[in-house]
Amino acid sequence: MSDLIGRYLPGDSLLHRIPAGPKIALVAAWSVLVVATPGWRAATACLAGAVGIAVWARLPAGRTARSMRGLLIMLTIVAGFQTWQRGWPVAVSVVADLLAMIVVALAFTATTRIDAVLSAIERGLEPFRRFGVRPERMALAFSLTLGALPRILQVAQETRDAARARGLERSPRALLVPLAIRTVAGALETGDALQARGLGDD
Repeated sequence: MSDLIGRYLPGDSLLHRIPAGPKIALVAAWSVLVVATPGWRAATACLAGAVGIAVWARLPAGRTARSMRGLLIMLTIVAGFQTWQRGWPVAVSVVADLLAMIVVALAFTATTRIDAVLSAIERGLEPFRRFGVRPERMALAFSLTLGALPRILQVAQETRDAARARGLERSPRALLVPLAIRTVAGALETGDALQARGLGDD
């Protein structure tokens, strides 16, 4: 998924033409709808709707499927655990809900330029400046988060490859400890770079 998150794919679909602000509101409303409709049937319907949105956004099917292989492995583990603990209907509901939100998020990032998203966030938060909110910093935080996700996924892939090369692919410690250390180190480096530019000052 690292090659799709945060990547804008040029196109002329209707989703491409919807302004960033209304599109953010639609994604938020979609997430609320997915969470607020319990049951495995509703979750499956939401997932089908999300796939329809992805087709509407003209996401490349092959590239999307290849990019989500790592995520699907994780969701398979989640499904197995939920089935064991709470039964298959809950497992289907949890996994389908997560996929429904992730697929729509991919469609959003693929059809929306990041600069348009940041501008929309700043405009939307401008009325809250009087309460101490700094819209430009919120937009910067969103940008950093969106940019960090592909890097974290890349680190996770590299960590898994390194563990497999040592024959430790089944060891949670060999996977999680290096991933946590490298992720925190990257976050600290980003923080230091921002502070060096005066962006951490009040």
